[in-house]
Amino acid sequence: MSLAELETASPTSALAEPAIIEMDNVDKEFVLGGAFLNQTFLKALSGVSLRLTRGRALALVGESGSGKSTCARMLARVYEPTNGSIRFHGEDITSFHGDRMQQYRSQVQMVFQDPFGSLNPTQSIGYHLERPIRLHRPDLKGKAAIKAEMLHLLEGVGLRPAADYLTRRPHELSGGQRQRVAIARALSVRPQVLLADEPTSMLDVSVRLGILNLLEELKRERNLAALYITHDIATARYFSEDAAVMYAGHVVEQGPSTSITDNPSHPYTQLLIESVPNPMRKVTTGNKRRAADIPLWTRDSRGCPFVSRCPRATAICKENMPAPVAVGPGHIARCHHL
Repeated sequence: MSLAELETASPTSALAEPAIIEMDNVDKEFVLGGAFLNQTFLKALSGVSLRLTRGRALALVGESGSGKSTCARMLARVYEPTNGSIRFHGEDITSFHGDRMQQYRSQVQMVFQDPFGSLNPTQSIGYHLERPIRLHRPDLKGKAAIKAEMLHLLEGVGLRPAADYLTRRPHELSGGQRQRVAIARALSVRPQVLLADEPTSMLDVSVRLGILNLLEELKRERNLAALYITHDIATARYFSEDAAVMYAGHVVEQGPSTSITDNPSHPYTQLLIESVPNPMRKVTTGNKRRAADIPLWTRDSRGCPFVSRCPRATAICKENMPAPVAVGPGHIARCHHL
């Protein structure tokens, strides 16, 4: 689904706002095993269109294997699109090379899921901050200016007193503190876009809210465009203004996060909401969902990707991909039975 089709289906959406970065009808294929003439092409993404705008967060929600992290890696240009385009301020990022590519990488930064593996255990916290500053911040000259910036960054992510952290190694910090260092490192190059790939999933429950509050504060103060990847639809509503629900590489529902969580339209979104723990919910034995793994989508696949688990599925669902349907202001879903 292209951005133009998305705008047609939902003309009151945030598409009117200028995008910093956008994916337009992007496919991403990976080659699975087999001889040259018998190769299978796995479609990790199929027709994905997303827009990130300044000062707003878009949550990508879905189970493992739905294509969320692939989207982030496409935006970071770790992967190249098979079809479609990715534009940064209107420029196709596949045309970036040399200095322009280095500039782009400084403007689009990632915070990874694993705070234990994203930092070099043999180097100090100061090293992790100083290196990107020296590479991407020519405006800071001299050791004193660089150190002052590092202290400012650590203070900004809540690591105080900041001077005590510069000489520490990652193993001396807790998981939450390491993730704060990773966020400070991403911010050290003054990015416009922050890609947060499950930034709280490997942290203790007691510190997750603190990291989300920090990201929200930084997004607001620095006017960042943020992509927040999560399997937890409840935190998507808490942190993000907009949300897109993904399944098997397809965006099946998209719109304001409050609208999606209050009025979920796609059966998969409803399943995600039902899976959120609620101690007040009555225990029932009816309306059980069909259990199934996320399908591997290939060039030969057809129909709705959710058909094997959907309680509404009919014959048409096995044959045709549903078109986007407007179900509310700026809110679309892809289901034959809306």
